[in-house]
Amino acid sequence: MNTVRLVLFTRYPVPGSAKTRLIPALGADGAAAVHMQLTERTVEILKQISQPIEIQYSGGDANTIARWLGSDLSYVPQVEGDLTSRLLAAMDPAPVIFLGSDTPDLSAHHVNAAINALQKSDVVIGPADDGGYYLIGLAKPYPFLFQNMRWSTEHVMPDTLDRLRQHDIGFELLETLHDCDRPEDLERWPWLNP
Repeated sequence: MNTVRLVLFTRYPVPGSAKTRLIPALGADGAAAVHMQLTERTVEILKQISQPIEIQYSGGDANTIARWLGSDLSYVPQVEGDLTSRLLAAMDPAPVIFLGSDTPDLSAHHVNAAINALQKSDVVIGPADDGGYYLIGLAKPYPFLFQNMRWSTEHVMPDTLDRLRQHDIGFELLETLHDCDRPEDLERWPWLNP
């Protein structure tokens, strides 16, 4: 099996800048606490898998993030700019799997399934129920998958699939999971409430 980089995008959990869409329900401190909990949980899942883990972070510095998440990971500051810029900067070397920390139901099973899918498909996607995705894996760089995307909308997944079909690129879909982004999402995971 080829080595696959597992790249987690996250931010240091500063109240007021983490999980901001949850602030109306939880307050700034509560939203940051949920973000911290979800990120720590995602890192623990990734540590169960024998692949290199790279934390692409914003806020804080490498030492601060390492004290939070552990010194046994690779830490890379996110480039300035939007999500497109950050994904493009982190895309090489492939194969690579990009993940966020917004998916409470993510398990090692999903990540292993993505790694296995990349052995036979060019792209693997874990769809999110809101029309985006919680995971995308690339066997090689495909910049067009991230350029001019309507991020944070229900168009992300359909637009991604359209682009893959237009370029005749094989892909595999994983199980659809729910993201935790909005106050109403919290009811699904009572254990998340700080």
